[in-house]
Amino acid sequence: MPFGFYIIMAAQFFSALADNALLIAAIAALRDMQAPTEYEPLLKTCFTVSYVALAAFVGAFADSMPKGRVMLISNTIKIFGCAMMFFGVHPLLAYAVVGLGAAAYSPAKYGILTEYLPHRLLVVANGWIEGLTVGAIIIGVVIGGLLIQPAVTYNLLAFDFPLIDTGIDTGPEVAVLIIGLLYVVAAIFNLYVPDTGVDHKPLKKNPLYLIHEFNHCLALLWRDRLGQISLAVTTLFWGAGATLQFIVIKWSEVALGLDLSKSSMLQGVVAVGVATGAMIAARFVTLRKSVQVIPLGIAMGIIVLVMNFVHNLWLAIPLLILIGALSGFFVVPMNALLQHRGHILMGAGHSIAVQNFNENLSILIMTGLYYLMIKLDMSIYWVLTLFGLFVSGIMYLIRKRHLQNQRDRDDVCHLDDTPHHG
Repeated sequence: MPFGFYIIMAAQFFSALADNALLIAAIAALRDMQAPTEYEPLLKTCFTVSYVALAAFVGAFADSMPKGRVMLISNTIKIFGCAMMFFGVHPLLAYAVVGLGAAAYSPAKYGILTEYLPHRLLVVANGWIEGLTVGAIIIGVVIGGLLIQPAVTYNLLAFDFPLIDTGIDTGPEVAVLIIGLLYVVAAIFNLYVPDTGVDHKPLKKNPLYLIHEFNHCLALLWRDRLGQISLAVTTLFWGAGATLQFIVIKWSEVALGLDLSKSSMLQGVVAVGVATGAMIAARFVTLRKSVQVIPLGIAMGIIVLVMNFVHNLWLAIPLLILIGALSGFFVVPMNALLQHRGHILMGAGHSIAVQNFNENLSILIMTGLYYLMIKLDMSIYWVLTLFGLFVSGIMYLIRKRHLQNQRDRDDVCHLDDTPHHG
């Protein structure tokens, strides 16, 4: 891999690290405010709404200038959102601003891969980026969990700078300040992201034109035989993954008796599995064979049902690693295939914006349904059962659709090969 790829990875790692640490800090802030329990999944809703609302614009924005500059601007917006939380703005609003930065950041961080690397390296690059992002989730939730622990907070507050009054007197303030510094580190790496030399399209001033162009790209990707399958899989994966974050926190409190700090560490255990699966996929699955991993998605949903019968931490850990590994193994090849098809059909930034729109709409819908279930006081065991059956059922339908597409293509090829007489 060229050296610039490692700069891109470092920038992505620290930005994702801060996003996930801030989520735990925001949940803790809501609990300190004694906000209703169902507000917690709304954090993810507020974070992802920008991905959906601005999908028509962020792709065009990402394609209008060098991707490194887009990443720097987006990361600055994240720093502003983090600062809002530091100065006491409601966590839901502050995290929504961080989500605005993330929505603009995403088309650039993935789009630069297709510009910078040959397509034969895309699965490997996605394995690294996905594995590293998941590593950032693991360390991020662990850092977030540590920063909200009273003992850690006490030690950090006891540290004084000579002759300087920082004005930081509470645990949430010191947690958010440290997370803000992680965003600053990401911004420094953004400054050194290589320029790929790809021509950039000037950003159109007419928003109606951008919406029309986005709708065209959306339809184009959903009509493509391989594009629609990879898009359906990644859409389901991200919606399920975001919901699973909150399910694991609630389930570990009910089934294992863990507090927020420890249950956030279990999120990290799932992420270890995802990183492992992603790395194995990067090593053994080629772009050509990417669709062969779809049955693993069906298996993942079924294995989630086993969580209903686990009440021991040492059984929970390998089970969550397995669930994560299956997720990582099937989503990385699908992601690479989707980027490859999108780059061919419409360009990197637009393709990633379409992908983000679908994936984050899925997150909004699935976390919204989880919010309703919690508000209705539904048992976490019922939630788990419905979740597992839903994931397996949708993956089964996607596999059926893929097999039908293959049959249709074979029929067309057969007709084309038939000799014509007369």
